[in-house]
Parts: sequence; C-alpha cells; structure tokens
Amino acid sequence: MDFFDVIRNRRTTNGPFRPDPVTAEHQRLLVTVAGMAPSHFNSQPWRFVLIDAPETISAVADISRDSMRTLLEEGTFWQRYRPYFRFSAEEMETRRDGIYFDQLPALLKPFTKHIFTGTGQAIMNRFNVPRTLAEDNRKLVAESPLLLAVMLDKKEYRPGELSGFYSVFGLGAAVENIWLATVALGMGIQFVSTPMEIPANWQKIHSLLHVPEEFELMAIYRLGYLPESTKRPTIDWSSRQRKTIPQYVFRNDCRTPEPDGALPAI
Repeated sequence: MDFFDVIRNRRTTNGPFRPDPVTAEHQRLLVTVAGMAPSHFNSQPWRFVLIDAPETISAVADISRDSMRTLLEEGTFWQRYRPYFRFSAEEMETRRDGIYFDQLPALLKPFTKHIFTGTGQAIMNRFNVPRTLAEDNRKLVAESPLLLAVMLDKKEYRPGELSGFYSVFGLGAAVENIWLATVALGMGIQFVSTPMEIPANWQKIHSLLHVPEEFELMAIYRLGYLPESTKRPTIDWSSRQRKTIPQYVFRNDCRTPEPDGALPAI
C-alpha cells in the first residue's frame, strides 16, 4: 500500500475484530515499528505489554464495562465530552471535528437535544443506554485477540518538567507508527479509554498487569484483524470529517490563514 494511502485509510475501529489470533510476526512488527519512532536524545522511553491471555483480556473488558457504565449513569461522560458531540450532518459539516452520532435507536433520536440536561440523563438511564453501551464495550474488548498496554519509563516521564513533554511526544510518535502499521496489515485498533477515567479502576489494571513502580501506565489499546463486513453497534458514531486547510494552517504568522487550494492536494 502506498504510504499516503496508509495515512488516508487510518481508522479507529469501533466494531469487532475477527477472532483470529494476531500472528507472532505481526506482533513483533508492531512493537518494532514503535521502537523506530523519534525520541528526545534517543531516550526511547516507551514500554509495552502484549496481552493475548484470554483471562487477562476478559478482566480488562469487565473493568472497561464497569467504568463506562459508571461514567454514563452518573452523566460524567456526557458532561466531560459535550464539546465533541455532533448530532446532525449539518453541524458536522460546519464544525468538521468531533464525533457524529449517526447511529441511534429510533426511541432516542427525539431526545438528542436534551442529552446534556438532567431530564436527558434520566431518559438515557430509563432506556438502559448506559447498560447497553457498557455491555457493547465489554464485548468489543473481550473478543479482541490482542491488547497492548503502553507505558513510559519514569526516569524520562517526569510531569512538570520538559522531559515529561518530550517523553509523551515520543510515545505519541511510537503509537502512531503502530496505528499506521495496522492499516498496512489489514488490522484495526481502538483506545480502551474508560478505565483510566476512574482512578480506582485504572489501579485495578495496574495491578492486573503487575506494572512496576518505575513505569507509568499511559494507555491500553485493543487490536485485531478486520472482518470483511460488520454490523454497526446499537449506538455508534463516525469521525471522518476533517477541518479544511484554512481552519488550521497559517502562513508566516497566525494572522494569515492559508487559503484553501493554495497547496496541492495529495
């Protein structure tokens, strides 16, 4: 696949993977390309755990489910991420960022404007939306053939110092290398984010993975091979829209947006 095609086809996988185990060759390739990322003074602060033990994957899935259900039932999720939600194609076209909830049960569609109110939260809970989404999330994680825990060495990851920024910057590059490699391998990847939003649950994963004191657990991803076709979840979203060049690029200083069409498209 052409390199720029890989970038254009990068996705976050919201749906299930094939049950096939990720081959040892591909697992090695993923962590090898991660290790090729740039880092401050070649410090290579990243550390990874490849997780294919079914019992460990199942335990992470249960923690993820419980975390999502708590966040949704309490309304924390909707309040925290409200700026990123879009509920119409028109809004998505105008903003060109965030996530567009384009897959909702018919019963919920009339209430989308009230989702961030107390009434809306009560309606969501009444229709068991938190439980539905949480169980969907558990299944997605539990049926993933591979999880990847991403860590930083605390000798480099020192929040509040420049080394903290440099190490996070390097880890971002390492993860992007993995993400792009999944495209070329016919794989998908998704951030398993909800456990880290509840400190007690994040600590459970620390303990589950026996993360040593000298490492900081930063994220967990689920990976697997993509099926040829799949049914979308009960509640789902899309996020393929991207800002136009004038919305995020300037010329010479921040007063002059780069005109659309001034740079050739790739």
